[in-house]
Amino acid sequence: MSGVTSKLKKKHIRVKHQKVKVFRASEPLISVFMWGVNHAINDLACVNVPVMLMPDDFRSYSKTRVDNHLFNKENLPSHFKVKEYCPLVFRNLRERFGVDDQDYRESLTRSEPLHFANHGKSGAKFYISSDRIYIVKTLTSEEVEQMHALLKQYHPYVVERHGKTLLPQYLGMYRLTVDGVEHYMVVSRNVFSNHLKLHRKYDLKGSTVDREASNKEKGKDLPTLKDNDFIRDGGKIFIGDEAKEKLMETLTADVEFLTRLHLMDYSLLLGVHDSEKAEQDDKEKTDSQDENGVEDEDESDEANEPGQGGVPTPPDSPSPGLHGEFEFDGRIIPEIDIYAIPSYPSAPKREIYFLAVIDVLTHYGMKKQAAKAAKTVKYGSNVEGISTCEPEQYAKRFLDFIQKAIE
Repeated sequence: MSGVTSKLKKKHIRVKHQKVKVFRASEPLISVFMWGVNHAINDLACVNVPVMLMPDDFRSYSKTRVDNHLFNKENLPSHFKVKEYCPLVFRNLRERFGVDDQDYRESLTRSEPLHFANHGKSGAKFYISSDRIYIVKTLTSEEVEQMHALLKQYHPYVVERHGKTLLPQYLGMYRLTVDGVEHYMVVSRNVFSNHLKLHRKYDLKGSTVDREASNKEKGKDLPTLKDNDFIRDGGKIFIGDEAKEKLMETLTADVEFLTRLHLMDYSLLLGVHDSEKAEQDDKEKTDSQDENGVEDEDESDEANEPGQGGVPTPPDSPSPGLHGEFEFDGRIIPEIDIYAIPSYPSAPKREIYFLAVIDVLTHYGMKKQAAKAAKTVKYGSNVEGISTCEPEQYAKRFLDFIQKAIE
């Protein structure tokens, strides 16, 4: 027996330590966001998937409070709180949109999401995941209430449509408390490609009054142009009759859904990838490399700029482990470019279009009615193109404008 004991004592047991994420980010809020997403997905892995969602699931939340946080204190604050809203609902939405939870977590926590835009009117901040698959947007507390109200209708609609929608793909919503200040964030799919460069970008409402990008906006490398700019550019979406019919069927269903909820002021976000220009740029870049024997540093960094492949907001989605494993050759990758439609073969221009409906939280309430009255006084009651109008009128004008823009 003593022999056995001594043998056991001599045995050296090696303990395997799990790799620990450090959530390194340039601002504490994003470090806490990364920690929160990681924690929430890990927690959900232990929760059974229910047969069906119940009304209480749309009111539920999970809360975590961290005090005197000593580990990783160079990256995380010592005190913070994370609240995830409706965790089972958003898990179900991710599943219906084909988003794997582990992919979702890795995209948002492997490296910090990068801040790339502020929305002037609302003051919202936009961040983009390092692989440019997801957009993170800050919300006001009022918008969180609107999201809760929308979610009860949005989820059944996504189920009914089998995920086939141009509405934003909402994938998670969180409240983060850092230094006593509450911040609200929502995660959605990026409309644009993470490997095909955008050459033009439009925010279209079907309105012509006050719908032109400012000179300051036009001075940007990739400005967000508006309806009058689109018309002035001779804008057309050359996708052919079959693709047009499918797109308009989906868009009409989405707009009817928003109209039933008295929502308006939404836009069609349109991104255009000019295939011919991209090929010419690639050729010039290759020629330059051949001549110099080294790639120009500015050019190599260009592809990593958030504005090149990812701009705010949303039916399939990446499968596990897809990100970063392709040889990108200027073509659509269906698993990633979920909003992409190519121009038809004999189209006047060889382009790829990215189309989605964004900014869907504006309810036609007192503020919008007052805004309409003010614009009517300024421009006259007979002006057709005022953007602030009743939801039904807004929907009809919006669909008519998009219908005419597609060939």
